[in-house]
Amino acid sequence: MAKILIVDDEAAQRRIMSDILKAAGHRIAVAENVDQAEESVGDFQPDVVLTDLKMPGRGGLALVEAMSKLDLPPEVVVITAFGTVDTAVKAMRLGAYDYLTKPLEKEELLLVAERAAEKYSLRMESKRLRQELHGKLGEGLIAESGAMKNILEMVTMVAQSDATVLIRGESGTGKERIARLVHLQGARGSRPMLGINCAAFPETLLETELFGYEKGSFTGAAARKIGLIESAHGGTLFLDEVGDMSLSTQAKLLRVLQEREIRRVGGTMTIPIDIRVIAATHKDLAEAIRQGAFREDLFYRINVIPIVIPPLRDRKEDVPALVRHFLSKSARAKTIQAEALRMLIAYDWPGNVRELQAVMERITVLTKAAEITPADLPFELREENRRSASGPGGNDSSGFEIPVSGLVFEDWERNLLAQALTRSQGNMADAAKLLGMTYRTFQYRAMKFGLKGS
Repeated sequence: MAKILIVDDEAAQRRIMSDILKAAGHRIAVAENVDQAEESVGDFQPDVVLTDLKMPGRGGLALVEAMSKLDLPPEVVVITAFGTVDTAVKAMRLGAYDYLTKPLEKEELLLVAERAAEKYSLRMESKRLRQELHGKLGEGLIAESGAMKNILEMVTMVAQSDATVLIRGESGTGKERIARLVHLQGARGSRPMLGINCAAFPETLLETELFGYEKGSFTGAAARKIGLIESAHGGTLFLDEVGDMSLSTQAKLLRVLQEREIRRVGGTMTIPIDIRVIAATHKDLAEAIRQGAFREDLFYRINVIPIVIPPLRDRKEDVPALVRHFLSKSARAKTIQAEALRMLIAYDWPGNVRELQAVMERITVLTKAAEITPADLPFELREENRRSASGPGGNDSSGFEIPVSGLVFEDWERNLLAQALTRSQGNMADAAKLLGMTYRTFQYRAMKFGLKGS
C-alpha cells in the first residue's frame, strides 16, 4: 500500500483516479492546484504524486521543481495530453519519474503508480541503511592483511569521485560489499544503488531489465517499464558479473557510458541519465577480449578505477579476524581452540570469505559445546589438513624426490590433474579421489589451468 497524492483541477478526473487507486488498496489525498498540493505534501507525506501538467495558475512543471527541492522528495508522475508529450519529457528532466498520456488506462495507471511507489520505497530503504551504517561502514570487511587495508584506503579515495569502478576477484571475495562501500561513502550514498547480476539473465531479458521498454514494443509489453539504469538516476548502478554480458548489450552499455543517455527498447526518445557505474567480474577480461567475448572499448570505459580483491588463500592474516567476526554474530557465544583455528588458517578456501562464513555458521549451529575443537570442523577441511601434514616432510611421505635438475611445479600439477581427468573420463569427482582431494579443491585447481570436466 502506497500513499498517493492526486493533483488535478478537474474534479471528475480526480475522482476517477482516486477510485481506481483506492480499490487497489492505496491511501489517497487530492488537491486541485499546486498550492494545495504543496500544503498536502507536508501533512500527508506521499510516496507518489500524480499531477496534471496543465492547470490554471502554476502548472505541473512548477510542482515537479518544488518536489525536487525537498530532502526526500516523493516520486512524481505527470499526466499530459498526447500533443504535449515534449512537456512531459521536460518534466522528467526536472526529476519526474514517468508520465502518463490521456485518456488514462486503468492498468497503466496502476502499474506506473505502483512502480513509482516501489522506487520511493527503495530510496527510503537506502536512506535507512545509510543511517544505520554511518560510522561503521567497514564492519565485516576485515583488513588485517596489507592487501585489504590498501583496498579500504582506495575505497575512501574513490568514493569521493564519480569515476567508473571495475572490481575484480574470485567468487565469494566480497565484490558487492566493496561496491556498496564505494556507493555509501560517496555523494550519491543517499540515493539508491541498484544492482543486477548479468549472468542471471538471457540477453533479451537483461536488455529490457537494464533499459526498460515502451508499451507494445514486443508481445506481452502491456505497459511502459522503466529499466534499472533509468531507475538508478542520481544514484549508482552495480553490474555484477559484467563479463557475462552479451556483445550486443555491451555495445548498448558503452553508449550509456559515452553519451549518458538511454533509449528504452521499442522507444525513439533519448532520456538523459545521471548515474555512477560500478562493475564487477570474476573473469579475466583481458583473456575475454583476446577471445572476442568482451569489447576492448568497453573494458577501457569501465576499468577507469580498477580494484582487485585477492582470494582468501593469499591473505590468510584475515582468517582469524574473520572467524572472530562470524562467531560474534552468532546467537550462541562460542570460542575456538588454537588447533582448530590453525586448521582454518591452513585451508585454501576455494569459496573464499563466503565459504568461510558458511562453515562458521554451520559449526555454531551444530556444535553443542561452548568451545569449537578440530573435531567440530567439516570432514573435508580436516581431510585436507591431514593430507597436507602427511605430504613431503610429513609422516606419510610418498617417497617422491625432486629431481636434481629441478622441476616446474605448475607443469607438474597441471599434468597430474590432466591425467586424473583422463583416467576418470572427465568426471571431476572421480578425478579428485584419485589425487586425494576434495571435489571443490580439484575443481578450483582444474579451472586455474583451464581444464574441463563434469
